[in-house]
Amino acid sequence: MDAVYNFLQYGLTGWSWPALVVFTLATTHLTIAGVTIYLHRCQAHRAVELHPIVSHIFRFWLWLSTGMVTKEWASIHRKHHAKCETAEDPHSPQTRGLPEVLWRGAELYRVASKDQEIMDRYGHGCPDDWIERKLYSGHSALGVSLYLIADVLLFGVAGVAIWAVQMAWIPFFAAGVINGIGHFWGYRNFKSPDTSTNLVPWGILIGGEELHNNHHANATSPKLSSKWYEFDIGWLYIRLLSFVGLAKPRSLPAALTYNPSKQDIDADTVAAVLRGKYELLARLSKLAESAQASLEKARVQQGRLQCDLVKRATDLRNEFESIWAQRSLSVEQAVSALAAWCQRAEASGIAAFQEFSQRSIRRLTVQPV
Repeated sequence: MDAVYNFLQYGLTGWSWPALVVFTLATTHLTIAGVTIYLHRCQAHRAVELHPIVSHIFRFWLWLSTGMVTKEWASIHRKHHAKCETAEDPHSPQTRGLPEVLWRGAELYRVASKDQEIMDRYGHGCPDDWIERKLYSGHSALGVSLYLIADVLLFGVAGVAIWAVQMAWIPFFAAGVINGIGHFWGYRNFKSPDTSTNLVPWGILIGGEELHNNHHANATSPKLSSKWYEFDIGWLYIRLLSFVGLAKPRSLPAALTYNPSKQDIDADTVAAVLRGKYELLARLSKLAESAQASLEKARVQQGRLQCDLVKRATDLRNEFESIWAQRSLSVEQAVSALAAWCQRAEASGIAAFQEFSQRSIRRLTVQPV
């Protein structure tokens, strides 16, 4: 009886509670790494190419620790980007409500995974080998069941609690927090055409996925951090794998390039704006807000309403955004529209917009300086 009691209490390992906590955190972090590196950056967006051995390790571990099927996850995520925040988005808090996505995010994934049209349209390029068909996709519940048995054998009754934490980690943090709060609250580096946000600048808890606005602005980038104070641990792991020849990341988005001697608006300017469109839109929005605040302050100090300048600042921001919202615009039309906008900005009498036009737009280039 003592042997049975000891086994139920401690399992085969006999580990202490601190050791169990460390094990739980380590295994959940491995699962997070698998989701962000393999499922998200490699499979869904092709932002990084992994060595087949690394891919299979992640695939096997995710089968054990989540039961997720690669094709289902990638397809649903690709549709999220294609139909972001519309009624067709599988998990948008803007259309479904934050509580629904936060607390039932995993269920929304399960519902979407049963939609064969989503799988057929968005599931191209995902693994379809014998082991995927016969084991990983065909018996997705078997992995998590074996994992439960292993946890109980290793850690006794405590293994059930460890398994429960491991099973709940990704459904809550990835499916709930990132898809929910990550489109509802946080800060934005880029004015992407959605409400995606960065939750914190230290992308550790969910492998870098907290930097969600950065990702929506550059969906095919293998690196999710953008500012110097942001840290993407998933990118760190990719760099380490790349160093030993086990990963090949896609090229990073090019930084905005400026030529101090350039003044003409041309096709090169348009190409440069398109390359850094969301960053420029965010910068212009901040300039507009700052200019409006300064004008309001001047109104209070001088005792007169400068509503014409406030309206002018708002109109200029909206006009700039509308240029790049037109998908059918030709290069020549874009050059003409941008040149006209710069003329209006420089004649606006608003110093912030004049400087933005002269320094941030006219000097933009994609050519090496």
